[in-house]
Amino acid sequence: MWHGSAERVPLLLFNGIGANVELLAPIADRLPDVEVIAFDAPGVGGSGPAYRPYRPWQYALLTTRLLDELGYRRKVDVLGVSWGGAMAQQLAFQARRRVRRLVLAATSTGALMVPGHPRVLLKLASPRRYLDADYLERHFAALYSDEKGSGDHAARIKPPTLPGYLFQLLAGAGWTSAPFLPLIPHETLVLTGRRDPIVPSINGRILARLIPRARLQIVDGGHLFLMSQAIQVMPLIDEFLAAD
Repeated sequence: MWHGSAERVPLLLFNGIGANVELLAPIADRLPDVEVIAFDAPGVGGSGPAYRPYRPWQYALLTTRLLDELGYRRKVDVLGVSWGGAMAQQLAFQARRRVRRLVLAATSTGALMVPGHPRVLLKLASPRRYLDADYLERHFAALYSDEKGSGDHAARIKPPTLPGYLFQLLAGAGWTSAPFLPLIPHETLVLTGRRDPIVPSINGRILARLIPRARLQIVDGGHLFLMSQAIQVMPLIDEFLAAD
C-alpha cells in the first residue's frame, strides 16, 4: 500500500501474471497524491501458497473481501495491467458499486482476444523470466518490445511459485469479458501499446468499442509501456483519475 491524499479516491492496482507488487512501484511512485492499494495473487510475491485453481469471479470476490478487511467501504478507482486488466474488468462487472473509474492497460477481452506473437506467447507459458535473470535480460526486448528498464524491472522481481503461476494461467483459460463489457457503466481509460507483442493494440480498440464510456489512448511502446513510457503515460492516468 502506498499512502496519498485523503482527498483523492484510492486506486486499486491489479498486476500482470506472475508479477509481485514491487513491480508496481514505478506506477505508484508517479501518483504521489493517490493512495494505492495492491496485493499479490496466491502463490506470487509475498502471498501464501496457491493450493487450488480459481476463476476470475473468485478473484474478484477475494478482492472485495480484502477491501472490506482493509476498511475501504467507499468506491475505489481500479487500474489493471495485462492479466490484471482481465481481473479489473471482472471486478467492475461483478462489484460495480465498488468501482468509480477504470483504467485498462495492455489487456484484452480474454479468450476472444487477437493473440500476440506465437513465439512470445510460448515463452510466457513458463515463469522462467521471473526465475532466471540472465534469461530475462537476453529476451527482455523480444518479450516486451521495450528496451528501457530491464535492469530496474529485474531488480524488483520476487519469483512466483510454479503452482501460483500455473493457476493464474488457468484462471484466464476460456474466460472472456466480451458479453458483459457493454454493461460496464464506469468511465474507462483504455491504454494500449502500439508495439505490444503480447497484447496487440487492436485489442485495446476492441475494449474501447465495447465499453460504453471508454476512451482509447494508443501509446508508442511495448507491453511494459507503463514503465518505459511513464513520463508520457502516467500524467494521462493521473489527469483521468483526478477529473471531476
